[in-house]
Amino acid sequence: MSIAIRPATGGDVAAVDALLRKISSRSEEAAFVQRLCLDGDMVLMLVADDEESGALAGAVVFSRMAAEIGGKSIASIALAPLAVTPEYREAGVGEALVQAGLEHLRAAGAMLCFVLGEPDFYGPFGFSADWARGFATPYAGDYLLALPLQDGAMPCGERGPATHATAFAQLSGDW
Repeated sequence: MSIAIRPATGGDVAAVDALLRKISSRSEEAAFVQRLCLDGDMVLMLVADDEESGALAGAVVFSRMAAEIGGKSIASIALAPLAVTPEYREAGVGEALVQAGLEHLRAAGAMLCFVLGEPDFYGPFGFSADWARGFATPYAGDYLLALPLQDGAMPCGERGPATHATAFAQLSGDW
């Protein structure tokens, strides 16, 4: 199996929507991604294609955030959702999507990436609850993780608000 990761195009919208509706136990994730697009908060969407079959194997979305350290705004991004079809799980597709997305964000100058997710999955990328602690957000807790993107550099100072895109408010769940 050979997987190619690339930025999503308009031609991928229906397939990504179908993927999210197929695999998510929370049906609102497809509407969430649509809302990010409509609100202009989506920063990057990558898709993974099976080069042999042409099938969509997965997708990852990164959206705009506002975060402050020491009273200064820092370039921050949220990762959500990450979706991989069942037949491609355990094949490294999710990991490859996250890694490619983080590389894009680093190159674009983003300072900090947040994710609401499983520490065991995101920890190997360098995400940690410790990096996210102290930010004022309704999602604070053990599953709010952050990763400094510029070689581990974080501005000094008191951590202030970390505000996700408005679309996050429509998601249900215990974070």
